[in-house]
Amino acid sequence: MKNVTITMEDSVAEWARLEAARRNTSVSRLVGELLAEKMRHDDAYERAMNEWLARPALFASDGSAYPKRDEIYAERLDRLR
Repeated sequence: MKNVTITMEDSVAEWARLEAARRNTSVSRLVGELLAEKMRHDDAYERAMNEWLARPALFASDGSAYPKRDEIYAERLDRLR
């Protein structure tokens, strides 16, 4: 484990002390846990994004323009009438 010194506003430090007490832990451990959770979240997001980007495209164009929203809904409304 590595020791670090951090600087924070007084109101943040007070919140950290109260939150650490509520969780029955130290401010140091609370900050470490919060940073570890942030790291896991960011890693999971990046993995999911890379997996999604690696998938084949769900749509393809032959170079022509995609239909406009109004045109798509007009076709559906015509079918319902």
